[in-house]
Amino acid sequence: MQQRLEEIYKKIETKLEAECGRMGDKIPYIPENGVYPDMRERNISFWTNGFWAGMLWQMYSAEKKEIYKETARRTEAALDKALEQFTNLHHDVGFQFLHTAVADYRLTGREEAKVRGLHAATLLAGRFNPIGNYIRAWNVVNGGFEAKNQNRAGWMIIDCLMNIPLLYWAGEELDDPRFACIADQHAHTALKTMLRGDGSCNHIAIVDPATGEFLETSGGQGYGVGSSWSRGQAWAVYGFALAYMHTGKTEYLDAAKQVAHYFIANIASTGYVSVVDFRAPKEPFMWDTTATACAACGMLQIAEMVPELEKSLYYDAAEKMLMALAEDHCCWNPEEDGILKNGTVAYHREADEIEVPIIYGDYFFVEGILRLRKQGFMIW
Repeated sequence: MQQRLEEIYKKIETKLEAECGRMGDKIPYIPENGVYPDMRERNISFWTNGFWAGMLWQMYSAEKKEIYKETARRTEAALDKALEQFTNLHHDVGFQFLHTAVADYRLTGREEAKVRGLHAATLLAGRFNPIGNYIRAWNVVNGGFEAKNQNRAGWMIIDCLMNIPLLYWAGEELDDPRFACIADQHAHTALKTMLRGDGSCNHIAIVDPATGEFLETSGGQGYGVGSSWSRGQAWAVYGFALAYMHTGKTEYLDAAKQVAHYFIANIASTGYVSVVDFRAPKEPFMWDTTATACAACGMLQIAEMVPELEKSLYYDAAEKMLMALAEDHCCWNPEEDGILKNGTVAYHREADEIEVPIIYGDYFFVEGILRLRKQGFMIW
């Protein structure tokens, strides 16, 4: 296994150094004909814009190569424009600024990066609604599966569990308990409204923003209401594990383990790689490797926090998942952009967002491989 892991890591190094050499100031998302377009030009506020830098900071932490640091800082500087625009930012400032400014500050101590991270954390805290104890997910409607509700002031989504570590960081940095309190209140509400008894999760929960009354759930990026969008399950595995890491509250670790068991059960029949929705019709068949990579990282996190006799369940599953991705779902051609193939943005999407390389899939795959090599940088 160790030899196989080293082979994969060398391929990652070769691929990322080649991409850094040709990316310049680009911020990637999904390659088009093997080439990344630039999200700075398309949407500087887009939620995925931090993952490229996050992957590079992971590699910089492992290797200390200047090319990773220099390239990551170009994204960090570019996201100043998103902060200036403000109105296009959502709850995903965690994904955007944990992976850029906060990672930079943690690894280099740069004060400029710290200020950016605190700015983003303040924006995220400002989305908290104490009537209902949740962080609002999105702003005005922009079409797609969200279009049924023009306001969305009462919408919260499972993804936000991965954003609230920005608040835990800010609270520690400022010695201010308000940030952690907001994060904890949101995580607890997610536990009540999104986790189902069998370990599956809803993607979206909607409450009355004026009363806090729970209203309904939505299928969101999965097949439909009551289905089981696999990346939503992955957000829950890793997100609840991180909530436990930051708070020590066993209810979050129990939730992370419950969702992890559900995830493992559902990938056992598909070679330890996830389909896009565990409760969708069998046809059309669609992979979502990004969910696999994220869930694997979450399981490795759980393995670090449970008693010795429990560790192997989560560690072994994560290892199988990451090895399956490396064996059958990676593009190692250094001339072509993107590593992890067969990622799917959402169940009901056009062909150019189904079974394609997606930047956050690459990020979680690289984080997972580094964790297996005992070189993971805790970016969350």
